[in-house]
Amino acid sequence: MTLPRDQQLCQRRQELLERISEWCDQYGRGRDCVRLLAVSKQFPADDIQTLAGCGQSAFGESYLKEALDKLDMLSGLNLEWHFIGPMQSNKTRRIAERFAWVQSLDRLKVAQRLAEQRPAELPPLNVCLQVNISGEASKSGTDPADLPGLAAAVTGLPQLRLRGLMAIPAPTIQFGEQRRAFARLRDLYDSLVTAGHDLDTLSMGMSNDLEAAIAEGGTLVRVGTALFGQRAAAPAAD
Repeated sequence: MTLPRDQQLCQRRQELLERISEWCDQYGRGRDCVRLLAVSKQFPADDIQTLAGCGQSAFGESYLKEALDKLDMLSGLNLEWHFIGPMQSNKTRRIAERFAWVQSLDRLKVAQRLAEQRPAELPPLNVCLQVNISGEASKSGTDPADLPGLAAAVTGLPQLRLRGLMAIPAPTIQFGEQRRAFARLRDLYDSLVTAGHDLDTLSMGMSNDLEAAIAEGGTLVRVGTALFGQRAAAPAAD
């Protein structure tokens, strides 16, 4: 018998958390060192409310208009919203005003706008620098060679708190290749820490490469399909 949608969502979340815990044990990591970000883009507010009811608090969105509609509908819930999509300069104000995290920061100009537009009464905006770890021309992210300079500049901006790095490596089903890509990001993270940056977040790993990300030290995994199921086509415009 097929479970109702709300029961499916909560069951998937529980099974996913159990798998994450098992992998943490397998790779010698503490069970509480990996956070789950539910990537809710293109899924309805009802699904988010259901997952919030079974304990999920952090949600990731990529399309600003869609995200703002959900934030308004769910304003009564104590949720932590992460913006994880590409950012246009003319969209930064609403992101700075409404989100707790930005994980897709890859340009100083955008960082400066976020810092200027973050309301003074709010805590600093948590940010991760997105790195183009696989060198794909179609992917967002700063070049690894430019990362130290960008990190130093962002650290000096008011109302931003640099928390760590994020990457979306080139897709592959080869476990060894997945690990090598994540190891490159971890090495960049370690280099920044050695240089004196106070970081705590390695955002890496999605539905198809979670184990590799956890094996290589990921602290925040971004999961959509394994929680919600398959998505429809992306919005034509944001």
